[in-house]
Amino acid sequence: MLEPSTPQDSDVPTDAQARALVEKMTLEEKVGLMHVPMASFPDRPSEAIGSAAFHPGIGRLGIPAIQESDASLGVANPNGIRPDDTSTALPSSLSMGASFDVESARRCGMVVGAESCAMGFAMQLAGGSNLIREPRGGRNFEYISEDPLHTGLLAGSAIAGLQSQGVVSTIKHFAVNAQETGRVMVSSDISERPLRESDLLAFQLAIEHGRPGAVMTGYNRVNGEYASQNAFLLSQVLKGQWRYPGVVVSDWGGTHSTVKAVLAGLDRQSGEQLDEEVYFGDALLAAVREGTVPLERIDDAVIRLLRALLTSRAFDPAARPGPVDRDAHAAVVRRAAADGIVLLANDGVLPLAKGTKRIVVVGGHADVGVLSGGGSTQVMPAGSTKTEGSAIAQMELPRVYHPSAPLDALRAALPDAAIDFHDGDDQEAAVAAARDADVAVVIAEQWSTEGRDQRDLSLPDGQDDLIAAIAAAAPRTVVVLETGGPVLMPWSRDVAAVVAAWYPGSEGGPAIADVLTGAVCPGGRLPVTFPQDTDQLPRPVLHDPAGTASNPGEPRHGYFSEDYDIEGADIGYRWYERQGHTPLFPFGFGLSYTTFDHRDLEVSQDGQGRVRVEVTVTNTGPVTGTDTPQVYVTLPVAADARCSRLAGWARVRLDAGESRRVTIELEPRLLAVYDVLAPGWRTYPGDYRVDLRSDARTTLLSGNITLDGGLRGP
Repeated sequence: MLEPSTPQDSDVPTDAQARALVEKMTLEEKVGLMHVPMASFPDRPSEAIGSAAFHPGIGRLGIPAIQESDASLGVANPNGIRPDDTSTALPSSLSMGASFDVESARRCGMVVGAESCAMGFAMQLAGGSNLIREPRGGRNFEYISEDPLHTGLLAGSAIAGLQSQGVVSTIKHFAVNAQETGRVMVSSDISERPLRESDLLAFQLAIEHGRPGAVMTGYNRVNGEYASQNAFLLSQVLKGQWRYPGVVVSDWGGTHSTVKAVLAGLDRQSGEQLDEEVYFGDALLAAVREGTVPLERIDDAVIRLLRALLTSRAFDPAARPGPVDRDAHAAVVRRAAADGIVLLANDGVLPLAKGTKRIVVVGGHADVGVLSGGGSTQVMPAGSTKTEGSAIAQMELPRVYHPSAPLDALRAALPDAAIDFHDGDDQEAAVAAARDADVAVVIAEQWSTEGRDQRDLSLPDGQDDLIAAIAAAAPRTVVVLETGGPVLMPWSRDVAAVVAAWYPGSEGGPAIADVLTGAVCPGGRLPVTFPQDTDQLPRPVLHDPAGTASNPGEPRHGYFSEDYDIEGADIGYRWYERQGHTPLFPFGFGLSYTTFDHRDLEVSQDGQGRVRVEVTVTNTGPVTGTDTPQVYVTLPVAADARCSRLAGWARVRLDAGESRRVTIELEPRLLAVYDVLAPGWRTYPGDYRVDLRSDARTTLLSGNITLDGGLRGP
């Protein structure tokens, strides 16, 4: 069982400690802490573990070396630089989002934090919190959902869990970093009110709940200005209105100036080898000496960095834990992976009956392992299999299968069944085997990676044709999707069951088998809408990736803008409601092996103005299962908010026949709109419709509440 640890001793380091250190530092030492190189190359300093960044310490002041690692899904091993690495790979962040479970997110964060701390890292470049505006985005698997409340609460919980182990976590990529195509050139253009009510709200909630020690800026521009030197984002909102006390670091190769960036609020240049120059080195020293940059701004930046590090174990290496409990970590991620699996369709073929005699498993490298997403977040557990993938300037991006094969797991779970495997390359042979089997399980895969978006939402390499052919021959066909986001399913009405397993991590094979066999009753819910086709999207056609630079460290060309005011704050399910589109599967959707009843909805407001929803939930089916009642609110007309929005949810695990009275407290900012002129969150007086739903489109019970108008801070 993982337990929180207390960094250093019982006395939490104070702001005064950071200030006292800064007072003793020379200007050169201060500026030296404000830029950092990558450390994932063979010629790295001997003291460097081999990771995203290394900065030598300042011995005379007792400031230790700073070692930093990617990312949200485990301790990454860039370019395989640590040959004996045995890190645990978490399920993708989308899988975590599908669980709707803040406690599971915290436990997963603790796994990453414990392993990172044990290896000697002070900072983990985790906390992916961008909203999924573009379902073809190459890094969607690193993010949690399309909804700001859902993303904010789960990201905050994961960050808090990670930092409980004595490691600083970032939150990233601030902000509106919605695509990989032209990510170092694109401007995400959006007006302030919808920006505040969507992407910024997700970050605000995650920062409040997780209290990350660092914020990492995005590569992209926001309204024409690079995020790393965007004074509105960094100084006005983050450090000003939100009073964020931590350090703001650039993404690796994402710094573009000296004076402009530091005065806008950037505290550190990261991955300096990928920038055109070391902007925060000699150029910054000269700017201070010339009076262009005040010394107070330098002190503020270094204090912010030290303040974060003093909460970690970096200053007390002897207090780091010993070898981590790999079995305990495996149990956490297996359960998390199973809880994130979403049952999308089922005509009764699942769970697989114990008496099933013959099963054929087709495709997906199911005899090797489970697919993972590529890029800087890539984790390489022992036994991983690498195949050709992609590359960006600073690293190779192999396609990696984590070593828990679904084929082996199914054979272990169903020892009396004859389970054969076909890789799917010979479609005729696979179809013949499926025709003779009781059940055909097709593992379909879509590889996503940092540095490029998907061309479309179709399964690649003829997999749609393979599934259709098998389904035509075998009516009991089950499709398991290992993908980095939504995909189109032209065969969805022809198969018996569909399961979204995402990228399920180190224990993905057993987790998939647990759900298919009924050892775990599926309780996942979609964190992102699956469209019928790309014509339903706000931007049906993606910008041509050939016309723009997409990665740091490469020659820059092809500036362009994406108009996010098209949907504004109405991302995902809100967009579908606004446009009257019917998706293939809506946000929040998921089936179960049991059934639930919901009764006696009550909506009330307490003396402090908090709105609560109460409902009685009963498991009316045959097995223990998890229900996720979701509360959506519709604001008065005066609020000029066109769509309902998720304002709260509960995750309820009930035995067969069990009932429970559930209370859901609604987030006040989801009952309000952002008033740019005030500024602040304004609640309009009037009647608010409150719907209890099983997903974003299916209402179970409805109520209403009348609220007074009011304004709260930004």
